[in-house]
Amino acid sequence: MAERVLVVGGGGREHALAWKLAQSPLVQQVLVAPGNAGTANSGKICNSEVSVNNHCILAQYCKDHSVGLVVVGPEVPLAAGIVDDLTAAGVSCFGPSAKAAQLEASKSFSKSFMDRHNIPTARWSSFTDPQEACEYIRGAEFPALVVKASGLAAGKGVVVARDKDEACQAVLDIMKDKAFGSAGETVVVEELLEGEEVSCLCFSDGVTVSPMPPAQDHKRLMDGDEGPNTGGMGAYCPTPQVSEEELQEIKRSVLQKTVDGMRDEGTPYVGVLYAGLMLTKQGPKVLEFNCRFGDPECQVLMPLLKSDLYEVLKNTLRSDLSSSPVQWLEDGVAVTVVMASGGYPGSYKKGLEITGLSRVSEMGVQVFHAGTALKEGGGVITSGGRVLTVTAVRPTLQNALRCANEAVAAISFPDAVYRRDIGHRAITYLTRTRGLTYKDSGVDIAAGNRLVDLIKPLAKATSRPGCNAELGGFAGLFDLKAAGFIDPILVSGTDGVGTKLKVAQACGLHSTLGQDLVAMCVNDVLAQGAEPLFFLDYFSCGRLDVGVASSVIGGIADACQMAGCALLGGETAEMPGVYGPGEYDLAGFCVGAVERGAVLPRLRDITEGDLLIGVASSGLHSNGFSLVRKVLERLDLQYGSPAPFGLPGQSIGDVLLTPTKIYSRLLQPILRSGAVKAYAHITGGGLLENIPRVLPPELAVDLDASRWRIPSVFSWLFVHGCVSEEEMSRTFNLGLGAVLVVSRPEGQRVLRLLRAHEEAWVIGSLAHRQPGSECVVIRNLERSLKMSPGRSPDTSALQNGSLPGEQSSRKRTRVAVLISGTGTNLQALMEQAKKPSSSAEIVVVISNRPGVTGLKRASMAGIQTRVVDHKQYGSRAEFDGTIDRVLEEFGVELVCLAGFMRILTGPFVRKWSGKMLNIHPSLLPSFKGVNAQKQALQAGVRVTGCTVHFVAEEVDAGAIVVQEAVPILMTDSEDSLSERIREAEHRAFPAALELVSSGGVKLRDDGRIVWNQSVQG
Repeated sequence: MAERVLVVGGGGREHALAWKLAQSPLVQQVLVAPGNAGTANSGKICNSEVSVNNHCILAQYCKDHSVGLVVVGPEVPLAAGIVDDLTAAGVSCFGPSAKAAQLEASKSFSKSFMDRHNIPTARWSSFTDPQEACEYIRGAEFPALVVKASGLAAGKGVVVARDKDEACQAVLDIMKDKAFGSAGETVVVEELLEGEEVSCLCFSDGVTVSPMPPAQDHKRLMDGDEGPNTGGMGAYCPTPQVSEEELQEIKRSVLQKTVDGMRDEGTPYVGVLYAGLMLTKQGPKVLEFNCRFGDPECQVLMPLLKSDLYEVLKNTLRSDLSSSPVQWLEDGVAVTVVMASGGYPGSYKKGLEITGLSRVSEMGVQVFHAGTALKEGGGVITSGGRVLTVTAVRPTLQNALRCANEAVAAISFPDAVYRRDIGHRAITYLTRTRGLTYKDSGVDIAAGNRLVDLIKPLAKATSRPGCNAELGGFAGLFDLKAAGFIDPILVSGTDGVGTKLKVAQACGLHSTLGQDLVAMCVNDVLAQGAEPLFFLDYFSCGRLDVGVASSVIGGIADACQMAGCALLGGETAEMPGVYGPGEYDLAGFCVGAVERGAVLPRLRDITEGDLLIGVASSGLHSNGFSLVRKVLERLDLQYGSPAPFGLPGQSIGDVLLTPTKIYSRLLQPILRSGAVKAYAHITGGGLLENIPRVLPPELAVDLDASRWRIPSVFSWLFVHGCVSEEEMSRTFNLGLGAVLVVSRPEGQRVLRLLRAHEEAWVIGSLAHRQPGSECVVIRNLERSLKMSPGRSPDTSALQNGSLPGEQSSRKRTRVAVLISGTGTNLQALMEQAKKPSSSAEIVVVISNRPGVTGLKRASMAGIQTRVVDHKQYGSRAEFDGTIDRVLEEFGVELVCLAGFMRILTGPFVRKWSGKMLNIHPSLLPSFKGVNAQKQALQAGVRVTGCTVHFVAEEVDAGAIVVQEAVPILMTDSEDSLSERIREAEHRAFPAALELVSSGGVKLRDDGRIVWNQSVQG
């Protein structure tokens, strides 16, 4: 059913909007309030006298007259909240909210917003004091000659001064003499930019932007850009000065960034976004934002719009722009010439009769009325400064201008003012003869230099022993001796990220690709046992987008820090014609080193029966994306669609772009220990092709897919993509980013070290390979892929990394030990946890003092260590908070205090109540506090001992878990008694550890012990 539409406004822009809306078969009638002579009773179009300033009256009017859509033309109603009020009243209204309209209503807000979101703009400052503004103008290191009223000034609140004196006079005119009224209470002073000025508008649904063809307005009153500034004396579209590649860059670096920034700040921008830009040598920079169609830009854009404007506006409001691309004429140029009243932009006469309008209608041009009114008794008279906009559409700019000028000459009213040179800059540009530059060929050296400046500090942050990561030379240097190597062998690796690039480019998400690139190269180098030393990147594109490139390379620098290697250099190649708009490619190069005796794989040591330990991937990593994209294409799924796999709220693109894990910091200590015989990076070729690369040819791989967790994305691809088992295992990592080969005796220790930071499982073993048999066999794959996503692996046959029969199926409790010194009790606890029957696994040892013996004991046992130096913290609460974060990081379930000489705060103790043990050298509750052995000797008791208890807020007062008595001998000194108590502690503390970690003892909420006899037995 056709709808009634109301257009708010009365100028040439509103006439053009009504004219275009009336062409839609979905529109029954177009009302214009207040309108003008051109919108009065013209086919479907008629004027309305409803008040647009009283939003309550307007909302009721829309309901009474069945208005299905309100389209707001001017900026003042938008800033006044017309969209908010009508929407709240249930009336559909096209345009941004009042909060979003601040982009135009407040120049100060707009400039601050651009700074916050790295949108390119002129240097600036805002002022409420004219003297401070003039001091800024005179002291600035750049030409601060543009003075703007911060508020709305009908498009005329800008003065471009010729010198500093004129700029200061403009400040005084605006702020003291109120040249633009209250709009000038705050002024913005800007750098004067040089270049071509253009207008780039777009539709925005809050997420997607759909750019319109670029246009150019003519602000000056007279030919040759002479005379005072006006609201606009004409425009043409499209502008040949803006290439398609430049328009795409503007879309990405200005329009999309603005819409994304508004959404991130909680103010989605829905409507038309107008960016006034200067095309400088450094790239496009924003002069100002408007929050509506420009006037007169709208009068050249509407005749070029092929799509149904009504449908475009409704799709924008429905957040559906991405599914319905807006279509524009591709073989036409539009020119509009404004006819203004004599005296404009100053005072002028009204009521002058206009003639010749009927003749123009036969010339194939369109006249959009602005400041016109109907004359009593018939005819049209002037009623404003800008009176008419005469628009012609022709195949070329020159023809369109000629036709528009001919039509203007046919129209007459006294003292009419108009320009005859609209589009002169474009005509000069099109007919220019000048020498070619490198930039003309598509290579922007200045943009490349800007990129280098941006990434230099990022690279510097990756410095490490052997390299200071300074960019700018012809080559990079690395000092192996300074890095601590004695007899090294260099190892190199190179890789890319495949068609994951296409997904990132389609989603507009580029920052995570850096981690993918570094991971693919670093993880390969690790396969030789090497430490990654330095990294180089190669970024190639058709046209350099500094924002995109810096996002990618910033991600590379961050990933280099994660991997422990330096970003030593790189290459950025701009190759016009090789890549399409927005496309780029990546390659990475990593060099590492390994001591000669530690090179992997150790093929001679690998034997039948060795265990295979798998380390979890984050998902697809960077392989198999061509197959994934084909599956999505066949199922007609978009990257923005809700993901049928992954976490709630994630889109398909979010899950697919999960970055590849970097394993260097996790695996290097384990590889250096000599426990690993071989390491396979599961990359292109999947499990079937990558594991055999590190094995002797006479051995085969026996894997059981039920023993590790397969991420849901793989299950979904298998089931819904109809991908075979063999193709899945030959293409994807199936949840395993790395596979280690270890001997059976080392399996448990390696698994514990891995699980301190990452998911890991014993996934199979090596067997003798029979002639003609497969290199890799994966059992239970189909069943595992079809099981519910994210399922836990089946450990009934393989508990804690053991083979069947090696250990009972018991989950080990993750334990942290806090120490301050030598850690003698720590040693006893570690020895207990090493036992196959133990229910405890010590995952981290934390000391409040660096360099103590206990830390060395833990490191030698292959246990992760952390130092949280209490001297570095201003309060106990801050110190305890850091300890707590480390415990959370390691997934700790039980804490043992073994000679930890710090008093913990109440909140910390309460949080870990029932999960923290301490040992005291007496039989509590006797002899609490310090010097317990001395207290016992002085009291003359014949028995003392040690007590393991849960920690409570009161010192040495928690519920008792284990006690062991120690008799006091007649000959005992404090030292000899302390020694015998210490021996008892080495028995009591491990016993208590087992009782609590196995569940044999628990602490109730009332502070009492609960004994579980079945567990103890």
